[in-house]
Amino acid sequence: MSSPYLPESRRREPPGFGEALVTMLGVLAVMWVLEVVDQLSRGALDGFGIEPRRLDDAWTIFTAPWLHADFGHLASNSVPLAVLGALVLMDGWRRFLVTSLTVVVASGALVWLVSPANSVTLGASGVVFGFLLYVLLRGVFTRSPGQVATGVVIFLLWGGILWGVLPQQVGVSWQAHLGGAIGGVLAAVRAGDDRRERRVLEQPARW
Repeated sequence: MSSPYLPESRRREPPGFGEALVTMLGVLAVMWVLEVVDQLSRGALDGFGIEPRRLDDAWTIFTAPWLHADFGHLASNSVPLAVLGALVLMDGWRRFLVTSLTVVVASGALVWLVSPANSVTLGASGVVFGFLLYVLLRGVFTRSPGQVATGVVIFLLWGGILWGVLPQQVGVSWQAHLGGAIGGVLAAVRAGDDRRERRVLEQPARW
């Protein structure tokens, strides 16, 4: 019987770091354009941020990461989002999409559930925390020495921001950070499960 699974050599190769970084810069370009529109319209897009416990606005979980309070807010997220997003994308488009969706939902859901009433939360920092935790932990679950080494380097560069999952500064959403971090852990666990399943499927059949 023929196998429905393609040999490794025939699968589409994941993008390299350069291609992945260009893709993430394209994502950031969209965010910067949106912020320009928001500033010119005097904050008209801020209404697409997350307002806690409003059932009719739960969909803003998916729009809030694209928007920011001001250019400074967006600038602070831009470099880590580009670099960490590129590292996630190097695992392939499917893994990138699954990880991004997991992180966005986990981050937004925690904001929606526990943030103070009458607040509006927006920004990509929850996604940054999710990507960070994914990159830090994926090698542990996939048992990849290369990914573990990458995680160590990234921890040395940005590990200090992990304190952001704790309530510290008024106006900074630790809920988004913590939710994103939880999503990143879940995505890393899933990556390990997929890796083990793929190894089993790729083992030669015995007759």
